[in-house]
Amino acid sequence: MGASETARSVGGRHHSDNRRIAGSTVVLPYLGSSTARKTRRLRVWMMSLPVDLAAFSLPAFWYLDHWKSIIVAAGVSAMLFASGGLYRARRHLSILDELPTLIGRMLVAAALVSIAVAARHLSVEDIASFLRFVSVSAALVLVGRAFTYASVRFARRRRWVEHSAIILGGGPVAIELARLLRRYPQYGLRFAGFVDVETTTHELKESTPLIGLFDDLEEIAKMVDCDVIIIADIDCPESQLLPVARSPLMANYDLWMVPRLRDFASQGGNPDHIGAIPVVRVRRPTLSGPKWFVKRASDIVLSSIALVLLSPILLLCAIAVRLEGGPGIFFHQQRIGRYGKPFHLIKFRSMRPVNETESQTNWSVAHDPRVGPVGRFIRRTSLDELPQLWNILRGDMTIVGPRPERPYFVDQFSAEHPDYAMRHRVPVGLTGLAQVSGLRGDTPISDRARFDNYYIENWSIWLDAKVVLRTVSEVFRGGGR
Repeated sequence: MGASETARSVGGRHHSDNRRIAGSTVVLPYLGSSTARKTRRLRVWMMSLPVDLAAFSLPAFWYLDHWKSIIVAAGVSAMLFASGGLYRARRHLSILDELPTLIGRMLVAAALVSIAVAARHLSVEDIASFLRFVSVSAALVLVGRAFTYASVRFARRRRWVEHSAIILGGGPVAIELARLLRRYPQYGLRFAGFVDVETTTHELKESTPLIGLFDDLEEIAKMVDCDVIIIADIDCPESQLLPVARSPLMANYDLWMVPRLRDFASQGGNPDHIGAIPVVRVRRPTLSGPKWFVKRASDIVLSSIALVLLSPILLLCAIAVRLEGGPGIFFHQQRIGRYGKPFHLIKFRSMRPVNETESQTNWSVAHDPRVGPVGRFIRRTSLDELPQLWNILRGDMTIVGPRPERPYFVDQFSAEHPDYAMRHRVPVGLTGLAQVSGLRGDTPISDRARFDNYYIENWSIWLDAKVVLRTVSEVFRGGGR
């Protein structure tokens, strides 16, 4: 096992753990440094972001006439850097790789702020002087970014900052990755051992540090104090990898993968690599931390505004429902929310069910004769969903997310479609990507699950905005049930 074969550092300096066995190089797992244990929570962006802001803002201390504009340009540049992935985790750090992106986004920031400067200062000289100061700021940012990366690489080589990494697989790619991590500590990863499926024999000497099987990955990752998991050439289908990658417990680890067709890896953005092996960081659901705070805050603001602005429509719907169906304007139904927690969803009543069992187990009432003209209209225009704005304000739901379902059907669909339960990693929504893509009513559940999981794994504020705009279009077209 990897723990018994671990090579220890001597005299504060690590020695070579490469051992020759029958003409092959075997890389054995080795212990992390004591300093790295204290710095394991550090990330590159924690240094590069403040350095970028400080470098861009520095000329403001000398050029007092434009200090406000320079500070604003620094903030805009940082936001553009973040949207361009310049603060994402990277294994290969090089200022030259990011130079075109850095310059391009600083030019955009300068152009945007220049418009505001031009609106305030009619003098061409004022605008020209601002652009001169911004060019100094841009140069300082490039120098600061180069210094940041040089410092991080130095700290990694000295093993002051490193993260333990498990490699999934035992073939040529996994073996080469282990060698590269051992040979080049500037990637900031410490090889902790191989994890593979039971069907792979690991007969090669180079792949012998097998510390466990894929089915026990979560326990093994805790045992070796793992921070990073790299999916290499493990011999298992995607259907077996996806549940592990989506597991809530795996969210504690950075997940990277070697593209299967790595010779044709995408050249878009800023490609990353370890040695000559391309690696891609697997995107995780981002509905947590600061981004979740932004989404929740926008839910509260928008639902509050919508309840006020739409109150006349809500009143008209309530009166129409009351006149058509008698007492009982609202319809309360138990639904399943985030992490499988039940809550009571509120809708305008479009018909009156026989009993609670029918309410919970009847899949569709689209052609039910008990639905009157008012009920059909509010269902077709989705006006019956408007009371759910109160669910959003309470925190039961969000504006955009997977649509909530009843417990009976959640149990049934989760048993039939393994991906369905993964929808509950995030809050359920008033509208969702699946619904605006035509997956409403009697449509395949497997397709809905795919769209919902795609939304979760590719979430952004702009994606939410697109879903809301498409929802409004659907409402005006009467594209409901």
